Amino acid sequence: MSGSHDQLYRAGTSPLHRLAPECKVAATVLFVFTIVATPREAVWAFALFALILFGLSRVGQVPFGFVVRRLVIEIPFLAFAALMPILGQGERVDVLGVSLSVAGLWAAWNIIVKATLGVTATILMAATTSVPDLLRGLERLRVPRVFVGICAFMIRYGDVIGAEMQRMRVARASRGYDARWLWQARAVAASAGTLFIRSYERGERVYLAMASRGYAGTMPVLSDEAAESRHWVMALVLPFAGAVVAAVAWGMQ
Repeated sequence: MSGSHDQLYRAGTSPLHRLAPECKVAATVLFVFTIVATPREAVWAFALFALILFGLSRVGQVPFGFVVRRLVIEIPFLAFAALMPILGQGERVDVLGVSLSVAGLWAAWNIIVKATLGVTATILMAATTSVPDLLRGLERLRVPRVFVGICAFMIRYGDVIGAEMQRMRVARASRGYDARWLWQARAVAASAGTLFIRSYERGERVYLAMASRGYAGTMPVLSDEAAESRHWVMALVLPFAGAVVAAVAWGMQ
């Protein structure tokens, strides 16, 4: 299972890489919950969360630039949050000559800081866990195998469909077609329809090939070693620390 999704994973031998995948998934989810549960006014708490994640990136040997480049996925959320201080109601303050809503500023801060920390935690998990290991971890956490199977095929055939789109683009370009104008949208829509039909037909062929080889709805399990107790202890230190920070933040309100 190789492809563009491999860009999220950095091979290594760090303690985070050696940790059982189910432990990392559970710890990441619980840690994100503690971030979300923290009151937005506790700025110091979010600084501690950021410091914890920075420490994890050093332990996992994940470069800072690697994390920053992958944070671009949250740009649409940041753009939405940037409008809240302008469109918000209630008390307003002047910032650099611009009238902004106080409630909107807090709401924007809440979205930006929690989204950034949550995405960063997920990036660190993906950077230290390969896709096959991640899927095995989900299975060991008793996630329905149908859901895991859908995720596996989605990841694998996302690359296949991407390659098909590239071949269609090259074919259009070789015939002198370069879609840059609005009136060419019809041809682009036709290409999208063709891509859907090709993908659907390819999916049917792949399923028949798998069924002929004994596929019965689930992928074979090659390794089913349960995580050791020490792995769970090491992993749960992260959400426990997050829970302590969140509890103290609420106690100081």
